[in-house]
Amino acid sequence: MIPSDAAPAAGSRAAGGPAQPRRRATVHPGAWWLWALSLGTAATRTTNPLLLALLISASAYVVATHRTDTPTARAYPAFARLALAVLLIRLLFAVALGSPIPGTHALLTLPEVPLPHWAQGIRLGGKVTAEALVFAVYDGLKLATLLICVGAANALAAPTRLLKSLPGALYETGVAVVVALTFAPHLIADVQRLRAARRLRGRPDRGLRGLLQVGLPVLEGALERSVALAAAMEARGYGRTVEVPDRIRRTTAALTLGGLLGVCAGTYGLLTAEGGTYGIPLLLAGVVAAVAGLRLGGRRSLRTRYRPDRWDVRACLVTGSGAAVAALLGLASAHDPDGLHPGVVPLVAPTLPLWPAAAILLALLPAFVVPNDPKDPMDPKEPS
Repeated sequence: MIPSDAAPAAGSRAAGGPAQPRRRATVHPGAWWLWALSLGTAATRTTNPLLLALLISASAYVVATHRTDTPTARAYPAFARLALAVLLIRLLFAVALGSPIPGTHALLTLPEVPLPHWAQGIRLGGKVTAEALVFAVYDGLKLATLLICVGAANALAAPTRLLKSLPGALYETGVAVVVALTFAPHLIADVQRLRAARRLRGRPDRGLRGLLQVGLPVLEGALERSVALAAAMEARGYGRTVEVPDRIRRTTAALTLGGLLGVCAGTYGLLTAEGGTYGIPLLLAGVVAAVAGLRLGGRRSLRTRYRPDRWDVRACLVTGSGAAVAALLGLASAHDPDGLHPGVVPLVAPTLPLWPAAAILLALLPAFVVPNDPKDPMDPKEPS
């Protein structure tokens, strides 16, 4: 006997066919990566620690509200620790190897090691000034912000999801890049899993002894994962191609090569003052030619996509917010270089430029336009 509350569901399936699981709306992974890389590009346009801290805070807030439950997302703290290590190493180099920045505020004087004449420009030890340390902090914080932005991209969209959106001509290259990008997150996940297992067994998981005893199982797991990946690629016919006419193959090669040359020439024109007039047209023409060549080259690759990610309005808003931050920070660095690059000689306290800071707040737009509903039990698991 069918319960009364189950009758409407059965009737709806009979009337409209089999019930399909409702799919949770997700943003295209390319939008998240373009957003994060745009924030990283914006970080390269300034050394102001207040603006860099604002970029880190904006990306961290979006990650905290929209991170996915994947090994790459759990590796975000590792990227933050790596950024901190980079900052400390940059400070250590400034103390031990000196700095080209002159300074008058001496903090300490280390014993200096004399070097031969062929090592001019390099010194070991000597006077450590406050100006040199502040310059090292500014420089290291810029690189640390870039690393955190890359970690945010991994936390918001796994690199493996990007593989579905690549054109067929770049599929083999994309597989190699994705495998390389996912090696570190999987390695971190294996270390965490093995350390938790050792703690449950009452065995040490810290220090040199614990590291050596965890290292061998981690290496074994990496090798097993590589063998399993190779078997899965072979079972799915990885590397199959189809024959295309010689005319299309030559056209594809010409378009791709010409497009890449146009992109390089256009980028060089944008970076030089003399090539500002022809830089943008060459860059646009190169991008169009390269895209056309990649689409033609995709005919040789037999691929299908299961539930492909769609580029919708939310993806445009996410990408546009990151691009706006990068463009506005680039514009600000040209019109207000002192505000975005605070001086260290003489040593002055950095100030917060108002409209560049307001531009960075645009990076918070994905936190409001992208829904963050909890996963529905009927939703299929997100492919990793």
